Amino acid sequence: MTLRISLGVKLPYTRGVVNVEFQLNALWVMIGAILVIFMQGGFIMLETGSTRMKNAGHVAGKTIFTIGLAAIIYWMIGWGIAYGPNGNLFIGLGDFFYNPYNSGDDLPNSVSFVFQFAFAAISLSIAWGGFAERGKLPAYLLFTIVFIALIYPMVAHWIWGDGFLAEDGAQDFAGSTVVHLTGAMAALAATILLKPRIGKFNKDGSANNIQGHNQVFTTLGVLILWVGWFGFNGASTLGVDDTAFFGYVAFTTLLATGAGAIVSLLTVWALSGKADIGTMLNGTLAGLVAITASCAFVDPWAAVVIGAIAGALVYASMRFFEKMKIDDPIYALSVHGAAGIWGTLANGLFATEELAVNQVGVGQAGLFYGGGWKQLWVQFESVVVCGIFAFVVSFVALLIIKALVGLRVTEEQEIMGLDLSEHGSYGYPEHMTNSGKTTGVNG
Repeated sequence: MTLRISLGVKLPYTRGVVNVEFQLNALWVMIGAILVIFMQGGFIMLETGSTRMKNAGHVAGKTIFTIGLAAIIYWMIGWGIAYGPNGNLFIGLGDFFYNPYNSGDDLPNSVSFVFQFAFAAISLSIAWGGFAERGKLPAYLLFTIVFIALIYPMVAHWIWGDGFLAEDGAQDFAGSTVVHLTGAMAALAATILLKPRIGKFNKDGSANNIQGHNQVFTTLGVLILWVGWFGFNGASTLGVDDTAFFGYVAFTTLLATGAGAIVSLLTVWALSGKADIGTMLNGTLAGLVAITASCAFVDPWAAVVIGAIAGALVYASMRFFEKMKIDDPIYALSVHGAAGIWGTLANGLFATEELAVNQVGVGQAGLFYGGGWKQLWVQFESVVVCGIFAFVVSFVALLIIKALVGLRVTEEQEIMGLDLSEHGSYGYPEHMTNSGKTTGVNG
């Protein structure tokens, strides 16, 4: 029941009354938006720790710069393409240079905008995994514009807006496809065009392990991401209803993540003889990515299965891309791509009628719950259509950017490190000698 208290004054968001449920919904979603934006700190720590110290300042700085640019582009164009009111099943139109002053029906428009932007920025940060340690700064700038103005908003419109996949009943509660697969396919296009880092592969095709310089940074980054994911998934309920459904979403998220961490560690330990920390961290993230599509649609036991399979899958995917001679420094393709695909398809198997139809009201039950093959087909359709679109448009855009300004720094600049070559400073100045050369094996 909605409680209304007369204020005696007319306010723009309340139209003369206070709607407590409306305000609680707004507060919860805004907290979720803050948690999702704070996940960028996790990406900074993760990517910095997973790469070499000579690129540390660049990794951190370009993240802040591109998020700032993305905010302006999303306000100008991206929101209108994703959720503009005058569009069709393929694209949204309208609300460019968006002014969210007036209240929405369920949430303040301003809160909706900030929350949705936070997701767009996460997808962009995933894409940067394909650029790591060799991308030119102008390429980051130009690709940010294309990705936030067109690539991400189009996919968001198809599944979360008034698009054709939404019409088909595609289930992607918080973005295994919209956010993670879209970013991963952009990363794949980038890493193919940029080619491997110097020293990654030998002439015989064997791979060298270019270790990141700080595993503690990487671990802290994963923890920050895990915490932020409770806003990522939980606040995607877009409110605090009578059942506090956001708590259930957080619960399934927790179970899947734990399963991903455990199974990934056991898998690499059994197959390599070493309990590799990096693989375990990637498995933890894979569990988070996989449950993102299904956290509101599946029973607890299914959440554990989804996370466990993601934990094993990420190890196999990491080895696959290495054998294909694709250099993926932070394993974005495996963590966000392979696990994102699995998480999306999992709804077609495990979605329950009680949750999918009665609670969320999207699509129908999965194969194992009497829904037949239809939902699995819709999930497959969304993966194929969105994945191909994100890859092709990213590839073409990057080819154009390559012709205009280039994508990759020179060999000399890459050896020197992007901190010095792109910014004229160093993330770890105490490791610089008087001659301007780095010191230490990870320099």
